Amino acid sequence: MTVVIAFLANILVAAAKSVVAALTGSASMLAEAAHSWADAGNEIFLLIADRRAEKKQDPAHPLGYGRDAYIFSLFAAFGIFTVGAVVSVYHGIQSLAEPEAVEDYALNYIVLAVAFVLEGFSLTQSVMQGRRAAKQYGRGFFDYVVNGSNTTLRSVFFEDTAALVGLVIAAGGIGLHQATGDPMWDAVGSILIGLLLGGVALLLISRNRRYLLGAGPSSSYRAETGRMLLAHPEIQRVTSLYLEFSGPGKLFLVAAVDLVGDQNEDGVAVQLRRLEADLEREELIGKAVLTLAVSDEPSLDFA
Repeated sequence: MTVVIAFLANILVAAAKSVVAALTGSASMLAEAAHSWADAGNEIFLLIADRRAEKKQDPAHPLGYGRDAYIFSLFAAFGIFTVGAVVSVYHGIQSLAEPEAVEDYALNYIVLAVAFVLEGFSLTQSVMQGRRAAKQYGRGFFDYVVNGSNTTLRSVFFEDTAALVGLVIAAGGIGLHQATGDPMWDAVGSILIGLLLGGVALLLISRNRRYLLGAGPSSSYRAETGRMLLAHPEIQRVTSLYLEFSGPGKLFLVAAVDLVGDQNEDGVAVQLRRLEADLEREELIGKAVLTLAVSDEPSLDFA
C-alpha cells in the first residue's frame, strides 16, 4: 500500500510539474519534474519487487525468490541516478550557459506547495509503516529503515524525503531568481536537486548491494536466535550459527547443534528435521538447516 500511494502521488506531481516547467521555463521545476517522473517509474520496479519476493520456494530456488526484491530495487536506484540526478545536473549546467527568465513565479509556487502536501502524505505513510515494523523488531526507526531488510520501505522513505528536500531547494532557487532577477539561482537549484538525488541513489545502491551479497541480521538478533536454540529442550549445545537474509524479513539459518540423548542415526535425522520445521514456524526464519556438532567444538556463548 505504501508503494501504491507513493506511485499515485508521484504521477500527479510529475504531470503538474512538467506542465508548469513548460509554461514558465524554470530549470528547478524541470529538474523536479524529472525527479518525480523518475520516482514514478521506480515505484513500478518496487511493486514488481514486492510481488517477486512473495513467490514461494521451488526446486530451482530452495531459498525462495526474496532476493528479487533487492534486484528490482537496485534497478529503481539506478533509475533515480540516471533519470533524476543526471538529467537535473545536466539541465542545470545547460541553464547556466543559456539562462532563461521564469515567466510566472506564482504558478511555480502553487505547484510546489501542492506537491509538498502530496509528497508529505506519502512520506507519512512510509514513516508509519516503518515505526510499526521497527517497534515489532525492537529497533530504532532510522536504524530499521536504513539497515533493515525491507528494501521497498527504504526506497519509498528516501525517495519521499528527497522529494520534500528537493521541493524546498526548487522553491529557494525560484525565490532567489525572483528576488535578484538572476536566473543563475534557478539553474543552481536544478544542480543541487540532481546532487541530492545522486546521493540518495548511491545510498540505495549500496544497501541493495549489501543484501545481494548476503547480509546478516544485527548481533543482538543473532544472540536472540542462539538463545532460542538453546532454550529448546532437545538442544544441548550450539557450536556454529550462520544467519543470512534470503529476502525482506526472511532469514536462512544454518546451525551445528549437540542434541540431548544418544539416539541412533535414523532417530537423530528425524529429530533434526522436526527441529528445523519448528524453527521455520518463527516469523523471520524462512529456511533452517541443522547439522550435528563435533564433540570437541567449543560451544557458542549468546549471553
